[in-house]
Amino acid sequence: MKKTIIMIHGFRGTHDGLSLIAKNMHNASVLIPDLPGFAEGDMLHDYSLEAYVEWLHGYVLSQKLAHPPMLLGHSFGSIICAAYAAKYGNTIDRLILVNPIGAPALKGPRRLLTKLAIFYYWLGKHLPKHIARAWLSSRPSVDIMSAVMTKTDDAQLRAFIRQQHREHFSTFHSPKSVYQGFITSVSHTVQENAPDITNKTLLVAGSLDDITPLEKQKELVTLFSDSTLKVIEGAGHLTHYEAPEKVAALTQAFIKS
Repeated sequence: MKKTIIMIHGFRGTHDGLSLIAKNMHNASVLIPDLPGFAEGDMLHDYSLEAYVEWLHGYVLSQKLAHPPMLLGHSFGSIICAAYAAKYGNTIDRLILVNPIGAPALKGPRRLLTKLAIFYYWLGKHLPKHIARAWLSSRPSVDIMSAVMTKTDDAQLRAFIRQQHREHFSTFHSPKSVYQGFITSVSHTVQENAPDITNKTLLVAGSLDDITPLEKQKELVTLFSDSTLKVIEGAGHLTHYEAPEKVAALTQAFIKS
């Protein structure tokens, strides 16, 4: 019997970002919805963590699956999935957190960039509508975000990641929704819900991830009741682009274990 995995992408991403992992999943059925506020995702009254969790609960129930699905979240998606598992863990089987946000963004090595990003999104929310989207979607700003997060030295792969971000990073519904979503993403961590999660959990981290450094991931894994940490060497926060085959292989091994 094939397992079903529901994958939740990160901030400003779309379902396309996790498609390379999905293509390498040979023994599972994969569902990847767009998060509310992005691409074809739903619209919410607000974009708080609680609102995302309730949306995900509705999505899981709407699939009417014969057996509880596994849940995989990348980056911001890891925050949502961890909060979901803490509240609705009985509706899912195992939990996979890829590049989990395991430490507060405003206290980590990227805290100054995080503060600048808050101002960037805040300004976008307050600019006139006809200017705001151009400001938030400008190619230089998207390329800077891409360059900061990409760790591979492969020029062809770097160009691919940059193009992916150019195509998908500007599909947010409105300056207000993307601002609220960003504030939620930097105001919460997986850490706060980990002790309440009873589902068997796999954490997948990149050794070069500086959004949540590896030493913080090693601390995070100890907060779960039943968890394992696997590290992909040479990858950063974008393992779904830099090492999708390895993420898929680790996930499939976790399913079989």
